Amino acid sequence: MNQLSDRLNRLSPSATLAMSQKSNELKAQGVDVINLSVGEPDFNTPDHIKEAAKKAIDDNFSRYSPVPGYPALRNAIVAKLKNENGLDYAPTQISCANGAKQSVCNAIMVLVNEGDEVIVPAPFWVSYPEMVKMADGTPIIIPAGIEQDFKITPAQLEAAITPRTKALILCSPSNPTGSVYSKEELAGLAEVLAKHPQVFIIADEIYEHINYIGKHESIAQFTEIHDRVIIVNGVSKAYAMTGWRIGFVAGPEWIVKAINKLQGQYTSGPCSVSQKAAEAAYTGTQAPVEEMRKAFERRRNLIVELAKDIPGFEVNTPQGAFYLFPKCDSFYGKASENHVINNADDLAMYLLEVAHVACVGGTSFGAPECIRMSYATSDENIVEAMRRIKEALAELK
Repeated sequence: MNQLSDRLNRLSPSATLAMSQKSNELKAQGVDVINLSVGEPDFNTPDHIKEAAKKAIDDNFSRYSPVPGYPALRNAIVAKLKNENGLDYAPTQISCANGAKQSVCNAIMVLVNEGDEVIVPAPFWVSYPEMVKMADGTPIIIPAGIEQDFKITPAQLEAAITPRTKALILCSPSNPTGSVYSKEELAGLAEVLAKHPQVFIIADEIYEHINYIGKHESIAQFTEIHDRVIIVNGVSKAYAMTGWRIGFVAGPEWIVKAINKLQGQYTSGPCSVSQKAAEAAYTGTQAPVEEMRKAFERRRNLIVELAKDIPGFEVNTPQGAFYLFPKCDSFYGKASENHVINNADDLAMYLLEVAHVACVGGTSFGAPECIRMSYATSDENIVEAMRRIKEALAELK
């Protein structure tokens, strides 16, 4: 007898975490698995940030913090938004959380009612539709394939908006595709959104600094929709701080107050020591961020070149983040001795079991014709992984 809540039963498990777990199980058995399934930098947190955390422990930052985060951290975020993005916010418009993931979920939970529609461009990060379902909302998926660089058009957005539309979730640079919206492309979307004042925009900008085309552009820059934009960002990707769990929202004060009210009832403020580390990340030298970005760009160039050399893969060139999202449906219907490939998940499992390379099937990202590979790993691993993948795929007939 199923006694779990309907809310829980509506959710799908995270495919990225599931694949990571399977690859770890094989590793534990002694199999040499190259893991391209995890979305986290393989660098260590920069030393000056770690020093700030050690100092915070010595200075007894060990008590409950304010629900939205320490004033010093919120001030540092305000300065970052001004200096890097040209955006004006007050500290009361910032709320810090346990990672950008909680920040996205907070924004959805305070805005969405049962029956509300939330537009989610596909390919999407696996958790977006699930969070919408958790809030009793309805995810409305807009597909954008590789032929349009996985980016939606203003016409597609206009066609998806109904009187029930409450929000749009926009991720740029994108997980899982690495696509980046240009200022002109965002302006086109903003023009459509300006006509629909009931629609809020949750702008997930967590990959902001991992960008290969120059300056990051935020949809919050457009004055006609600025008061409906909730920026989500954090320290995880830019500063190699995934485990520190600090994200934030920046948005209209009334929404931020609502988020504080919600967070006050279920997690309170995020980790005190992590906040002091995040403050150092934002106020200290940004040199390590650029070093890591350059390494990711070099790896991007490497994996794109190698993937284009694999017969059956259709590859675009990602402009940010650290993912490649090749179209691979030419392999569907093929088989080897022990495997039949019917879909992306079968292909990902085949690559794990035969090539010992962990990727994630695109189905959970809303793109069943693709697989996601993370190149947040060494050049040597990328070369060897792509060699193994090419070899394994050649065996499918």
